[in-house]
This record gives sequence, C-alpha cells and structure tokens, in this order.
Amino acid sequence: MLYFSKLRIIFITILSLFFILIASSNFFQSNNGLLSKKINLGLDLQGGSYLLLEIDNKPVIEQKLQNLTATIRNYFKDKNIKVTNFKLIDQNLFFSSDINFRNVILEEFQSEDSKINPYYQRFKSHQLDILVEDDLFKVSYSKQGIVNLKASSQDQALEIVRRRIDEIGTNEPNILKRGNDRILVELPGLDDPMRIKSLLGKTANLTFKFVTNKNEDSFGSEKLVFEDGSEEAIVSKRIILSGDNLLDAQPRMNSETNETVVTFSLDRVGAKRFGKATSNGIGKRLAIILDGKIISAPVIRDTIATGSGQISGGFTFQSATDLALLLRSGALPAPLNIIEERTVGPDLGQDSINAGMIALIIGFVLVILFIFFKYKIFGVITNFTLILNLIILIGILTLFEATLTLPGIAGIILTVGMAVDANVLIFERIKEELKDEKNNLIAFDSGYTKSKTAILDANITTLLAAIILFFMGSGPIKGFSLTLGIGIFTTLFSVYFIARLLTVLYVSKNKDKPGLI
Repeated sequence: MLYFSKLRIIFITILSLFFILIASSNFFQSNNGLLSKKINLGLDLQGGSYLLLEIDNKPVIEQKLQNLTATIRNYFKDKNIKVTNFKLIDQNLFFSSDINFRNVILEEFQSEDSKINPYYQRFKSHQLDILVEDDLFKVSYSKQGIVNLKASSQDQALEIVRRRIDEIGTNEPNILKRGNDRILVELPGLDDPMRIKSLLGKTANLTFKFVTNKNEDSFGSEKLVFEDGSEEAIVSKRIILSGDNLLDAQPRMNSETNETVVTFSLDRVGAKRFGKATSNGIGKRLAIILDGKIISAPVIRDTIATGSGQISGGFTFQSATDLALLLRSGALPAPLNIIEERTVGPDLGQDSINAGMIALIIGFVLVILFIFFKYKIFGVITNFTLILNLIILIGILTLFEATLTLPGIAGIILTVGMAVDANVLIFERIKEELKDEKNNLIAFDSGYTKSKTAILDANITTLLAAIILFFMGSGPIKGFSLTLGIGIFTTLFSVYFIARLLTVLYVSKNKDKPGLI
C-alpha cells in the first residue's frame, strides 16, 4: 500500500542524514572517530608503485632436505642401520645403505606413523617420495609436500613483507597473495619504490659465527666476504646465534666513537647462548653475518651476559634504520624476486580522476535531463533520489574506508544507470495501470507492486555476477564488483523507500488530479 508510518519515515530520514554526514567527511578534516574516515584512492587514481614478488622456494627445499640428513642418519643409527654418502643434487637427497636393509628403509619412509615422513595423517599422502636402485636411495618432496611447503613459505613471507612495509609507515598498502608463490604489493602515493625494493629484496637472515682457521674447526668452515668487499674471512659453519633469538633492534649513535650503530637485545635463550659463546671466545673475532655477507667481525674483549649488544659497520643513519627494521621484522623464509614493477605518477592518477568524474557528471546530467522531460515532477523526485543514492553509496564506502579505483568509479556510474532503470520500470508500469484504473492511489500502488518482481530479478542477477567477480577476480575487478554490489543495495533502498516516500507524499495531495504521469 502507498502508506508510510511515522516510524518508517523517521528511520528513512535518520539513515539518509547519517550517510550524508559520513560522505561529507571526505571534504573536511576531523578527529572524530566516524567523521575522520575517508575513502582511500587506489593506485590508478592516487599514483604509486606496484610490485609483483615471486618466492624462490628452491633454497627452502634444499635447506629442508639438508636438515633431513641429520634426522635420517640419527634415526637409522638407533636401529643399527648404517646410512652413508649423503649428497644433495637438484633438490634430491641421495644416500646409500646396505642392500639388505633396503626394504626396512622403504617401510620406514612409507609408514603412516613414521617420524621421518611427517604430516601423513594431515594430508593422507606422503610428504616425501623415495626411490631406490640397488643400495642408492633418492628422497625428494612429493607434489603434496611441495604444495604444503609453498603455502607455508607464502604465508610466512606475506606476514614479514607486511611488517617491513608497515614499519616504514607507507599509507594504506595493499598486500595480497597471487597464486601459491607470488605476492602483490601496491603502495599508493609512493612514486619512488627504491627503498621498499631494497628492503623486500633482502632475506635478512642474521647469524653470529666465529671467525676461524680452515683446519681447526670440527664443524667445517666457509669463506665469506665483507659486505663492503674490503676483505674475506673464514668462518665456522657452527651458528652461535640466529635472528630468531632477537627481541628488538634499533639504530643508535655511539657517543664514544660518534658512529652510527644498530643495538640489539636478545630473548632469554639467546642471551644465555650469547653469554656462553662470548665467555669461551674471548680474544676471538665474532662475525655478524647478514644474508651470507659479513657486516662486521669485532674481537670479543669480555663476556657479554646482558643479552644486548651492537652491530657496527660504517652505517649511515638511514642504512642503520633499515637494518634494524629488517632484523625486527624477521627473516624471510625464502628469497623474493621482483618479477613485475609499475609506477603510476600522481599526474596520471589525477588525469584518471578527472576523466572518471567528467564521465560521471556527463552521464548523470544526461540521465537527469531525460528523466525530467519524460516524467516531469516524478522526474524531479527520481533525480533527487539518484543524488541521494550516490551520496549513500559514497557514505558506505567511506564508513568502511574502502579503496576507490577507476573500475570502482565505473561501478558507480553503472549504479546510476541501474537506479534509473528501476524508476523507468515503475513509472511505465504505473502508466499501464492508469489506462484501466482511474484511482491514482490504486494505480500507483499497483505500479510499484507489479514492477517489483522484474526489478528484483534484474538486480539479483547483477548482484550474483558482482559476487562472482569479487571472489574470482583480483585488484581492479574487485573494486568494480564491490561498488556495483553496494550500489545494488543502495539503489533498491532509494527506489523503494526514498523515492516511494516522496511519491506517496505528492500523490496523496494530488490524488484527484488527472494525468499525474
């Protein structure tokens, strides 16, 4: 019926005023919680940098298989089975054993409760595959094992990338998964991504090892170069301490030497290890190694039992800040390679805004003129409703601090067209009803009621398409589907509540007037 209770009128009025207020917050500054919210401009509108990172899982696979060597050796040692000649070649681990033990070893790898082959119960498939020829065994990750390892690396890398970018204070970064080994990073407003690229390109694997002589270390040794390329040093393969034991790292100015350093503090386990190592290693050089290069190798003068220390290496304050940031955020599980990079300048972004606004204004003006000439006073009601529909839509986007992109503006423009379509269906149906019904109130009520099915069908099918685009699409497609989906709800609200209320008020006062529409 063409009737609105006072409670419903109050509800419509308050809700409309609320979203008008929220939408208006985009045009002024406020410290109020709700009024401080703003729509964020996407990369294509604001300008900024786009980076697509790919995770190199090869070192992770090799490291996991390398760690498995000790597990296999110790496991079969307890069973009095000798395994020897371990070699790691092309992501495959080879080892030998007496041919008489071949079936025993195979059973251990293929058993559901094997300690060597983990995650069996979880995936109901083998994490590791094993092949055998005579006395030579080949162990490699199964397809399921690779999928699991990649998923774990991606989740870990995503979190660490987010920490590093958040530490810099980049405005509204967009960090998303792409496939099972890629990460998308969008940085609106950042037109010089060199520092970000430098930070994301470093694994930040920190270790402390003693400088040693090649022949005196039972753990084995390796030759590493200093980061500045000034010299080389032979260091033990034994890790005294790793970045996992780090609690905090900060850039500082050493008052004695007037040198910029990075101070660090360790957790309880790390402090205990560090204290023991420095106590036993007085007079030795302790190499501080980041991503396979020596940052510095100071001589230990005294026991360091406080769980804190400092790293020096001729840093500028910026490089010390970046190093501290890397250490705080943790090491990446695998190296990241930048495989795609784009930078959108702010001028180009502003051009996109201008083009989108011009398109919206032209389309809006043409629609308003058409509706006004077609339906006269009801055209005015429709046009007023269209404006409120846009404001409510912007208010909702503002409330959730959504990111608006150029495709998002296209979704808003399409929303205007759909709102007009709904009104046209209603008014044309009312015209049909007026041919057989002389009572204006009944004709208008029938027009709204009988057109509802067609309008709902059209909007529900569009909503379904928007939902599919949102979950199946990415980036700009999501922006388009989001504004379109929200626009469908604001359109139905504006047509069946705001426009209908204004129509009721006018028709009720002019119910006996012929030729209303």
